[in-house]
Amino acid sequence: MLSAVLKYKRTKLGLRRAKLSQVALSSLLAAMLMSVTFQAPASASSRIKDIIDFEGIRDNLLVGYGLVVGLNGSGDDLTNSAFTKQSLVGMLERLGVNTRDVTLKTKNVAAVMVTATLPSFSRQGTRIDVSVSALGDASSLLGGTLLVTPMVGADGEVYAVAQGQTAIGGFSASGKAASVTKNIPTSGRIANGAIVEREIKFDMRNLTKARLSLRNPDLTTARRVASAINRFLKRPAAETTDPGTIMLKVPKKYPGGVIALLTDIEQIRVAPDQLARVVVDEQNGIIVIGENVRISTLAIAQGNLTIKVTETPQVSQPNAFANTGTTQNVDRTGIDISEEKSSLAMLPTGVSLQELVNGLNTLGVGPRDMISILQTIKASGALQAEIQVL
Repeated sequence: MLSAVLKYKRTKLGLRRAKLSQVALSSLLAAMLMSVTFQAPASASSRIKDIIDFEGIRDNLLVGYGLVVGLNGSGDDLTNSAFTKQSLVGMLERLGVNTRDVTLKTKNVAAVMVTATLPSFSRQGTRIDVSVSALGDASSLLGGTLLVTPMVGADGEVYAVAQGQTAIGGFSASGKAASVTKNIPTSGRIANGAIVEREIKFDMRNLTKARLSLRNPDLTTARRVASAINRFLKRPAAETTDPGTIMLKVPKKYPGGVIALLTDIEQIRVAPDQLARVVVDEQNGIIVIGENVRISTLAIAQGNLTIKVTETPQVSQPNAFANTGTTQNVDRTGIDISEEKSSLAMLPTGVSLQELVNGLNTLGVGPRDMISILQTIKASGALQAEIQVL
């Protein structure tokens, strides 16, 4: 009897332990699901650094006009390119050589446009890359050297000076009966080919307000960015002024000043909002559908009508040894019309992107026809999204 009671107690204790282990397992699974649910939005969020631009931190475009010399007969024809001839004459005069009354026939010179991007806060003496592109009828810039070329900004001031050996990523060769061309031999690049001569003044250390510009303006995203900054600073320092701008008041005693403040802010993660939009590139047949696109209840039918016209001209001629009649060409035209059978496909209300794609794929719709279908759905009022045609 005692042994039976002990066995019962052990069994009951085992059941309790089993229940406790099940409860612990359930708690562990719930905690894992909560952690997954909590961490899921982080994967969809982005750093503020990746979705905005800070005021004053920007690039500037530079452009210049110059001459490339040392070409192996592949330069501009001075008879057809008057600007190349005038530039060559002017350059030689500045060097003390008078060639105004001389007929120039060289083909080793080419007029080029030189372009570059001046990074933000570039200091005097730093070097930047430049791109060189032929302006006249030169066939190749291979082996050419760019002469000193001032590069100006939008205000007309000189910010850099370029010079150096051009590197070409292509070539061109031809003979009497054939020719071959690889890539574009009339454009090249000079690595570190320009020296910065003028700096763009912008003092960030004494800013009392900083303006943050969204790369994709959106009211919801702008408000989320301002709220995230205010939570980080624990004060109402950021304010949304329009869908693309957040105005930030710089705290007076922030450790490290403005630079440290912007460095900390750009690492804050925010989930950008996305418009319900369908982007269509009709020329290339490309369609990009946003995640938030929804469609009301509708039925779609798509069919193809093919008309084939075949021309088979025949020759009609008189019989042999006939005294009358002439040989003539007689047109024979054949027309074949075929129409593929189509069926209606039902799409329920509020379908998602995946359901829309699956529904159109069941009809065997190609990209070109899909563009027409999406535009027709938009015209019917069933597409709850914006269609943007490139």
